[in-house]
Amino acid sequence: MSNNSYVTSDGGEIGRAQAFQAAACGIEPTVEMNPVLLKPSSDTGSQVVVLGKAVKVMRTREYHQYQREVVGVIQASLEKLLRQYDIIVIEGAGSPAELNLRPFDIVNMAVARMASSPVILVGDINLGGVFAWLVGTLELLTIEERSLVKAFLINKFRGDISLLDDGITFLETKTGKKVLGVLPYVAGLQLAEEESVRESRWRSSRPSDSDKLDVAVIPFPRLSNSTDFDSLESEPDVRLRYLAKPPEPGEPLLDLLILPGSKSTMADLAYLQSSGFAQYIHWCHAAHVPIVGICGGYQMLGKRLFDPQEVESTTSTAEGLGLLDQVTTFAAEKKTVQVRALSPDFCQELAGYEIHMGRTQNASHVRPMFHVIEEGGMPVSRLDGGRSENGLVWGTYIHGVFDAPGFRRQLLNTLRERRRLAPVRVETNSSNDDSLDFLAGMVREHLDLPLLQDLLDGAV
Repeated sequence: MSNNSYVTSDGGEIGRAQAFQAAACGIEPTVEMNPVLLKPSSDTGSQVVVLGKAVKVMRTREYHQYQREVVGVIQASLEKLLRQYDIIVIEGAGSPAELNLRPFDIVNMAVARMASSPVILVGDINLGGVFAWLVGTLELLTIEERSLVKAFLINKFRGDISLLDDGITFLETKTGKKVLGVLPYVAGLQLAEEESVRESRWRSSRPSDSDKLDVAVIPFPRLSNSTDFDSLESEPDVRLRYLAKPPEPGEPLLDLLILPGSKSTMADLAYLQSSGFAQYIHWCHAAHVPIVGICGGYQMLGKRLFDPQEVESTTSTAEGLGLLDQVTTFAAEKKTVQVRALSPDFCQELAGYEIHMGRTQNASHVRPMFHVIEEGGMPVSRLDGGRSENGLVWGTYIHGVFDAPGFRRQLLNTLRERRRLAPVRVETNSSNDDSLDFLAGMVREHLDLPLLQDLLDGAV
């Protein structure tokens, strides 16, 4: 369950976390790695995506009934991956011992039973109560499920690890299960978030470092693809923050305001109006602050939005922010495709992906933002996005635009020029590779690798 999603090379939609894990393994992500994806659109409903294609928005009870139809999909996906790879990691979701959800479980012990897989229970000691969690979880499993659990792993430990010796001895004696290892807590590990925004990024006040660009994102209640901004955050001359509330009009101006993607554009547009963010956006526009919209945020920048088939909500029409002369109509079929595009302004090429139900029509005088040259691996020629006459407001359907080092740096240098700061040269960001190398080394150091090999060999 996540609104941070990704598009595979064949146009299927999967969770961003699964795509990231595949990249860490050096393999191409496929829909079988995430056969069922839930994208929450409200507190009681989610869009259900099966093998990369959106089925429909379902409420909880409707989805529980529908789960029977996807068990075979999960089984077939598992069998296909088993034919391709030597090791399959089955990642659970939540707790395997949620008794109220056990009759509907298709993601935790149900899949472990399906695969006859050894299970490692992972506990987050940073949250507290890790020994109670591990022992209690084991006790709440069935006898069959308990037999599949072969080891424990303790994550995010701070301090002197020898202080855990008595607790680990108790845990192994009490349960008869081994502890695979204890991983330390690592502050500032630069890895993409699975679904939520880190609390450390929620700020309203202007940064104290005047040499850094002040970039702010409005966090919609149904924000999607927050990973779009990780590359911006990693730039040394940028301080990126998520606005907990609209800043007061008297506060210093931003260098850039971003409206991100949304899983429920109509509802999040209403949130902008009710929260005071819409008024703040118009204040920024009047003050000539650059404003960018990505996907759902791009749709909100237009004049009107139409949802005649109630694809996203029961609201059939809504007034947009009116900063771009365009209208958006939601269609029943979701567009999911990888793209390559050119930026006419910066003469830069970028790669990304599109995930959207809406179709946006610009007025004839609105200039496009990008020229798409490849779609799903095939050459095309079409226009994407729109920008205002002065170029200070622009939007696009392409997720990942800021991941292109050339485009990102030229955009930031344009903002620096507005502040009369010297430009910074383009550098390729390798923080993900560095973080993965560090993480791999930490695992090697702190895990019992012979025990892990025994688990893989079925010797335990």
